[in-house]
Amino acid sequence: MTTHPGDWPVSNPVDLDQLDDGYTTDEIEQRQRFNAKRARFEITLNSIRADLEEQPSEASIRTAARRWHDAITAMTDDMIAALRKSA
Repeated sequence: MTTHPGDWPVSNPVDLDQLDDGYTTDEIEQRQRFNAKRARFEITLNSIRADLEEQPSEASIRTAARRWHDAITAMTDDMIAALRKSA
């Protein structure tokens, strides 16, 4: 039987845990933190986008966007006030 790259199942599987990719543990953890932050940002932004896409008109899209903006700004102001109190 002829095999080609990418065929499944592979005849000689590689233990991926044993591969040396050249990254240190700190670099891996930093990349994981970056990916987690990026994923959280994308999920949040896509949720806002989904809400805006549900709006039936231009005016309601703008109104919903203002509501999101106002809510984020108010939350930011609350967080800054709390941070200043604790400092």
